[in-house]
Amino acid sequence: MITRETLKSLPANVQAPPYDIDGIKPGIVHFGVGNFFRAHEAFYVEQILEHAPDWAIVGVGLTGSDRSKKKAEEFKAQDCLYSLTETAPSGKSTVRVMGALRDYLLAPADPEAVLKHLVDPAIRIVSMTITEGGYNINETTGAFDLENAAVKADLKNPEKPSTVFGYVVEALRRRWDAGGKAFTVMSCDNLRHNGNVARKAFLGYAKARDPELAKWIEENATFPNGMVDRITPTVSAEIAKKLNAASGLDDDLPLVAEDFHQWVLEDQFADGRPPLEKAGVQMVGDVTDWEYVKIRMLNAGHVMLCFPGILVGYENVDDAIEDSELLGNLKNYLNKDVIPTLKAPSGMTLEGYRDSVISRFSNKAMSDQTLRIASDGCSKVQVFWTETVRRAIEDKRDLSRIAFGIASYLEMLRGRDEKGGTYESSEPTYGDAEWKLAKADDFESSLKLPAFDGWRDLDTSELDQKVIVLRKIIREKGVKAAIPA
Repeated sequence: MITRETLKSLPANVQAPPYDIDGIKPGIVHFGVGNFFRAHEAFYVEQILEHAPDWAIVGVGLTGSDRSKKKAEEFKAQDCLYSLTETAPSGKSTVRVMGALRDYLLAPADPEAVLKHLVDPAIRIVSMTITEGGYNINETTGAFDLENAAVKADLKNPEKPSTVFGYVVEALRRRWDAGGKAFTVMSCDNLRHNGNVARKAFLGYAKARDPELAKWIEENATFPNGMVDRITPTVSAEIAKKLNAASGLDDDLPLVAEDFHQWVLEDQFADGRPPLEKAGVQMVGDVTDWEYVKIRMLNAGHVMLCFPGILVGYENVDDAIEDSELLGNLKNYLNKDVIPTLKAPSGMTLEGYRDSVISRFSNKAMSDQTLRIASDGCSKVQVFWTETVRRAIEDKRDLSRIAFGIASYLEMLRGRDEKGGTYESSEPTYGDAEWKLAKADDFESSLKLPAFDGWRDLDTSELDQKVIVLRKIIREKGVKAAIPA
């Protein structure tokens, strides 16, 4: 493992934190300490702590599973230090030890310890990466889902919360009672207008608990929208061993990410913020155009590549992108379906962004798993594809590539590739009823899945028929036979 002692004698090729670990203090509490957070938000904060030492991070895990407990033990044992290896498509790498995360709390083990941090006036930002589907928004009504069992339990016993909504609102209630300031609630999840989604979720919970409290939160807290981008794959035991061999460290929590990183963030903070622009964050008044480009090109392209890639049998993204037919379909989708209906932010060309996306997908050092990219496909289809699908239907554009993507997604849910291999796809928002539709042998039933609710109000008859035809071709002749010309 690596600890404070390790910092005294790091290998020559490893960068140490450029500040005194004991001289920095928390200003941020973050829910959901996954790989992406550690390589993105923590990476940016890491770079400003030398000059802004009051903005370190306390991490919080919300679940009490054995896996979560093991993760908490590893963070504690390593003084919350970990190594980050950044690798370019060329293969060139740099390694640094990260110290921005100064504590890690497992909420079920000590809820009051979490609340104590959240109420502390030194904490001015509460951020989160709780996944696209983690905001408990009812997909049918578009409102916060008050029927969720965990939410109902928190509302019955709000001073002892278990959900992120319960923790944040209870902390804000205590600040209100004490005459203190609200903090900024900052979503770093990969969904469009993530700040607006967070606002809807937390205010939805607060209104159900106490309308007057909700009014205070609405008037005093802020929920900035942000566009986040960095490919950060899962680190298996084998990958961890390779990372440690290359760095010379003995790190139980090594991390690898591409050298590309981007964060575009609306400058709306309730009680100050760290100087993130010094670390390369683009502080803007409106993040919308940046969001659309990233979501509709990179994120949408990622799943457009991985859904059929899984069916062909590719485990990694860089292998799938080397398949000329899958690459050709991806390029056609971006060139013909997305770029003509997309506005580029000032200073960006969509063609240049397209080329960077394809280059990033080809980065072999990432070994990014196709199944990881395809996980929570229901939420990703809704967020990443809806605008493109709606524009294609409304403008009577060619639907063949979109239909191929949908057909690939539905066939992928069946859990068997065309070589006979089996796998498990992760759909956290699907219950028994949805899985029954997804696993049905016919080609029509699964079109009722909530993944497609974003365009269900339009005339989808032509699209549905194309999907059915392409599913038959995939099942009878294979994925390649179904790729549109």
